[in-house]
Amino acid sequence: MRIAFLGTPQFAVPALAELVSAGFEVAAVYAQPPAPRGRGQALKPSPVQAFAESMGMEARTPVTMRDPEVVAAFRALELDAAVVVAFGQILPAEVLDAPRLGSFNLHASLLPRWRGAAPIQRAIMAGDQITGVQVMRMTEGLDEGPVLASESVRIGPLDTGGALQDRLAQVGARLLATAMAQVEHGQATETAQAAEGATYARKIKPAEARIDWTRPAADLDRHIRGLSPFPGAWFEAPSDKGPVRIKALLSVLDEGGGAPGQVLDDNLLIACGTGAVRLIQVQREGRQIQDAPTFLRGFALPVGARLF
Repeated sequence: MRIAFLGTPQFAVPALAELVSAGFEVAAVYAQPPAPRGRGQALKPSPVQAFAESMGMEARTPVTMRDPEVVAAFRALELDAAVVVAFGQILPAEVLDAPRLGSFNLHASLLPRWRGAAPIQRAIMAGDQITGVQVMRMTEGLDEGPVLASESVRIGPLDTGGALQDRLAQVGARLLATAMAQVEHGQATETAQAAEGATYARKIKPAEARIDWTRPAADLDRHIRGLSPFPGAWFEAPSDKGPVRIKALLSVLDEGGGAPGQVLDDNLLIACGTGAVRLIQVQREGRQIQDAPTFLRGFALPVGARLF
């Protein structure tokens, strides 16, 4: 089966690799244009573009899939199907309908829960215990198409957004290859999504990442883990040179009480609106990720200090 693959982040790379391994003919790979990355902010290709080019595949990086010339070039591929995994653009109907068998998406939730841009982070932040991956036929509605295949994944008490994403990427890659083989042989069964229970995983905005220590500890633990490693939940700590921004990347619930944001012991136990969280991994701006003892050897946070 002749396909195009549309994806951008690392989450999509295992899916592309699995489709190639399964013998699908990848006519072209589409990814978002190179973007500034790293300290030098040099333009670098996305993980999907880099992987595709390393495998000798053609990688196209249009600014928009709505450009008439881009649409015409897509149609000229004479595809059997298009496969989309976290591409990062809304595709118009003329693109979705161009392949002979249609367009299909791998989505990291159990639809209709968490339609939209950030389903993995939102599932953790909401306290969900189960999530999953699904393959669906794409329609013009946002993640509203019928589902072809589904697999559930449990969310553990220490799962971060990054760890869960990696697990879902591997499960999803295998599920996608199986589903596309069924599409190829006319064996796929499509099931309409439930009419009720839809929720939307809106994109994470920078302001949302700041930690509000007045919230309950359970909420903040999920907030920290859901936003780890990117964009990273953050707070400010006092220092001799003024406030220092610090990301909290891993936490656990613990016992303790005090004013919200107060440091309660010498191992990063922090009081919340109710209860307390213990910070396990943190990162100062521009520094490496550190565990709590290593961090505290280079940055003093005495008992009683207030984070904000």
